[in-house]
Amino acid sequence: MSKAIYELVNELPQNNITTLALKSLDKFIPGQWENITNFEEMIRQVTGENDEEMIQKIGDRAVWLFNDKTQGYQNALWLYQTVDKTDYALGAAALANKVGEKIKLLGFLNRLTPNNEKAQAIDLAIKLVVEVVAFCQINGLPGDSISDFVKALGEYEKEALIRMGGLVCFDGLIPFGGDFILQIESTLNNLSGKELSNNSSFSQVSRLIPGDNPAGQLQFIHDSFSAVKGWMTGFVANHSLTRDKLLSSLHNFIEFSEDQFDYVAAFLDMSTNYFEHTGTQSIAKSLISRAMFEV
Repeated sequence: MSKAIYELVNELPQNNITTLALKSLDKFIPGQWENITNFEEMIRQVTGENDEEMIQKIGDRAVWLFNDKTQGYQNALWLYQTVDKTDYALGAAALANKVGEKIKLLGFLNRLTPNNEKAQAIDLAIKLVVEVVAFCQINGLPGDSISDFVKALGEYEKEALIRMGGLVCFDGLIPFGGDFILQIESTLNNLSGKELSNNSSFSQVSRLIPGDNPAGQLQFIHDSFSAVKGWMTGFVANHSLTRDKLLSSLHNFIEFSEDQFDYVAAFLDMSTNYFEHTGTQSIAKSLISRAMFEV
């Protein structure tokens, strides 16, 4: 990892397609996510500390902890970055100059090919497993601690909650509609280890997914999804989420017709890196919280 954690936070964009997409969720999950892109400001907010010398000590300790490869922070960040990179790079440059004006999706249709349903379902499941494994890496737990993750998930807030909200909304409800859990479950039930190993997202992150082989890793993915589907169902119900409501909120910065929801899902895949963005913030906050007690 070539950059320090403070550099990674300070380089997060304040306003791009990713932040616009995440802000579109604020209507349904109000007041949770603040896009902090300054490491010193993050230290002040997490610790409540105002003494400059103490802020410096906490920051230095956080940097040291992140750089210590015996800890899991770098692995967690790599997972967040990698799971987004498989579909992000295609559109990032082309869309960079579009922030601040409403994007006409029609102009991008010739570059967009909606994922088939199987690929989309696998993508969601792998992102979920990345969240499970990254949580374990950050907290020093064995990588297969699904039960610990599920307990913590009930307490998720701020950028962690908006990240999981993005998973449910952008990768679940928008491409599949209200029965996305059943569709993903069906895909996983009919998936072979060989098919999984041929998936590009899986092949990128497979080295950190528990399981001795693709079949074992598929079982871990299946177990993770089964353990979290109840939370997802509750999240949708508690926030009264529907595909139509989400598309209406996204209309504030994307122009598309009502029959283009499958392209909207592909557009969001192509043009956002919300796992990396919010994951960087989660890791930095975890480091700061730990460093505060160690200085």
